[in-house]
Amino acid sequence: MNYGYHRTSTAEQHLDRGVREITEYCEHNNLPLEKIFTDQQTGKNFNRPRYTVLRDDVIRSGDTLIVTELDRLGRNRRDTMKELQQFKDRNIRVMVLELPTTLMDFSSMGNEMAAMMMDCINNMMIDLYASMAQAEIDKKEKRQREGIEAKRLRGEWDDYGRPRALPLESFREQYKRVQSGEIRPTALMRELGLTSSTYYRYKGELERE
Repeated sequence: MNYGYHRTSTAEQHLDRGVREITEYCEHNNLPLEKIFTDQQTGKNFNRPRYTVLRDDVIRSGDTLIVTELDRLGRNRRDTMKELQQFKDRNIRVMVLELPTTLMDFSSMGNEMAAMMMDCINNMMIDLYASMAQAEIDKKEKRQREGIEAKRLRGEWDDYGRPRALPLESFREQYKRVQSGEIRPTALMRELGLTSSTYYRYKGELERE
């Protein structure tokens, strides 16, 4: 059976284009398409609800997975290559529409050496595209860090929003120990790695609730 998968990073991005590309490719090549699974979630990891259902519960040995671009599958190079290897080990073929070599069926080639060479080229292309996707993520995160640092230097850190040292709910649970007399405030500060100002800011938030 043939299955499609498409992902966008945010809900604001439309899934239509990728779904249409997969559908049209299957129609033009007379490939019966069973279903297309979609997620609107980051591609930095593979903990996505619909993808995990497809990978773990639906697709089986002998099936084919079709994606439009390699970074729609994942953006982390190491994890993407690991995921592709798992599909290969399970005898599941992955076709990436932007990579023509993945659309070729090497098993039909009569020359075993030629098939081996094409498979090697295919793996090199996949590794290259996975590296490009990883580089794009790294560049984006670098720009974000630089933007945050620039705000801090301009004195606009509060506009960005200072991240919490730990979730308020976690502090609430630990603060109960102070209220019960189990531990002194200074000891809790050391244990949680909080400054006194942060500790009393958290304490004030709880008291205002």
